Amino acid sequence: MPNLKDLKNRIESVKSTRKITKAMQMVAAAKLRRAQEAAEMARPYAERMASVMGGLAQSVGTSDSAPKLLAGTGSDQTHLIVVLTSERGLAGGFNSSIVKLARARIAKLQAAGKTVKILTVGKKGREQLRRDHSDKFVKHFDMSDVKRVGYANAREVAQDILSRFDASEFDVATMFFNTFQNVVTQIPTETQIIPAVFEGEADTTVYDYEPGEGEILADLLPRGVATQLFTALLENGASEQGARMSAMDNATRNAGEMIDKLTIVYNRSRQAVITNELIEIISGAEAL
Repeated sequence: MPNLKDLKNRIESVKSTRKITKAMQMVAAAKLRRAQEAAEMARPYAERMASVMGGLAQSVGTSDSAPKLLAGTGSDQTHLIVVLTSERGLAGGFNSSIVKLARARIAKLQAAGKTVKILTVGKKGREQLRRDHSDKFVKHFDMSDVKRVGYANAREVAQDILSRFDASEFDVATMFFNTFQNVVTQIPTETQIIPAVFEGEADTTVYDYEPGEGEILADLLPRGVATQLFTALLENGASEQGARMSAMDNATRNAGEMIDKLTIVYNRSRQAVITNELIEIISGAEAL
């Protein structure tokens, strides 16, 4: 039979844990609203920019004047895997789902005989990938001190990636992140950022460009990489808070169920102790 004091201490401990998870759920809910608004506001801008650049890319095509960021290096031997995760845990399967998708891609590339390099943004992704792929890391960006992700943070990452591309360190760059749908649904997403790939309908409006289309595209493409990274970071931010809110809600409910079960065990044990004491008293009285 469990000790009554131990059971009481366990119940108090679980109650304290429930208070913490409830507080974390409320904090995540407050942060989610701001992060969701930022992600949703960035989407139209990113989509419109991709549409305009898609139209320019169609005009330039694969001509000799096409920028390297669009035409590529002519090879796909070396791949840079850019993994965007969070700095903190307690967010359910948020980080694991991104890393799982990245691992699957790495395994596929290695099976095809490709060279893989890894760049991580966020401590959790680095920790999980380092176990199996520590030799492939080329850079890590720590954002633990960043309270609110801004365009400057994305531009810093983009500049590092672009400088590596200019130095011919890789041929193809693909980033992995979570797209925010709602509190309970975040979609692991894989997007190629170099060479530029434009999905959806391109802008078919006819424009007169000054200077030429190739020069404008050469200026816009680096900005496009930074914009894609910024959008992904915002999507990740909203997804992280949604996943944490959902995880803490589940943890709070589980703690409540555990408290109920422990309370039942405590009451039964207490009742058994009282019954035993009564039996001993009655037995003693009868002996007298």
